[in-house]
Amino acid sequence: MLQAPALTRLRALPGAPGRLLTVREVAEWLGLSTATVYRLCERGELAHVRVSNAIRVPLESLDTFLARGQR
Repeated sequence: MLQAPALTRLRALPGAPGRLLTVREVAEWLGLSTATVYRLCERGELAHVRVSNAIRVPLESLDTFLARGQR
């Protein structure tokens, strides 16, 4: 079992992703259905990470996705 100081160090690793959004949160932000967000992830249009069996989208990936849409 990890002790509290080790967990603190893990959270502070350089290059670690910032806030991870759920598919539901991304869908709400974009005004889309969750199914559409899953399709965007599946096609590689929206960068994401898998945490166990769940998809999470780094906030930076959502920013990048939105910036590409404005061009």
